[in-house]
Amino acid sequence: MSAVNLYFDKLTEIMAEVVSTQSEAMDSAAEAVAKALESGNRIHAFGTGHSHILAEEIFYRAGGLVNINPILDPPLMLHESASKSTELERELGYGQRLFDSYSLKSGDVLFVFSNSGRNGVSIDLAEIARSNGLTVIVITNMRHTMSGASRHPSGKRLYEMGDIVIDNCGCIGDAAVEFDGGRIKTSPTSTAVGAAILNAIEAGAVENMLADGFEPELFCSSNVDGGDEINAAFIEKYRGEIKAL
Repeated sequence: MSAVNLYFDKLTEIMAEVVSTQSEAMDSAAEAVAKALESGNRIHAFGTGHSHILAEEIFYRAGGLVNINPILDPPLMLHESASKSTELERELGYGQRLFDSYSLKSGDVLFVFSNSGRNGVSIDLAEIARSNGLTVIVITNMRHTMSGASRHPSGKRLYEMGDIVIDNCGCIGDAAVEFDGGRIKTSPTSTAVGAAILNAIEAGAVENMLADGFEPELFCSSNVDGGDEINAAFIEKYRGEIKAL
């Protein structure tokens, strides 16, 4: 079997494990998202390093929920300095600054993504948000997070700060394809699986809202007729509230 096919086999295997073991948690997350939006609250999304990609995945997407606030802090992403972002994601006090800067409030939902679940900023932000009345949904890798010590002074890991915890069922270290008896590893799965989890939750949230008689706000593709007009109305509504718009 080629390595190309092996990767897809690994990914399919992990996806099947997510469906068989995490469906209840994903259903709970979908319900929490729906209830928050029906109540006029907002959905926030945060990750550092490559995990920030998941915050972008559910923001401003065709068919995606509109009232999503991605916490995209440039120093914690990769485009300014990848190595510096690794340093900063372990810095205590940064989580409080993020909480204060992005207008998170009681009744909102906060997604926090971290494959390792061990770094300070994500743990701090989740803890602060939860203590301020937000529902915290964690997407992490439980095999990885239990394989090493927390870098937070409390000794806690991210999953311990979540009201709802979803395991991406990946391997330790994320790279899923091995060569030379495991000496060489490549091809991570956390982004692909995390994106699938998030889009499944969005589908569940829309289903719940429709069942409750609530019309969900969804972006349309800008590349279909009428899409620009639909999206422009939502952008005008939320531009002053969602920084990234």
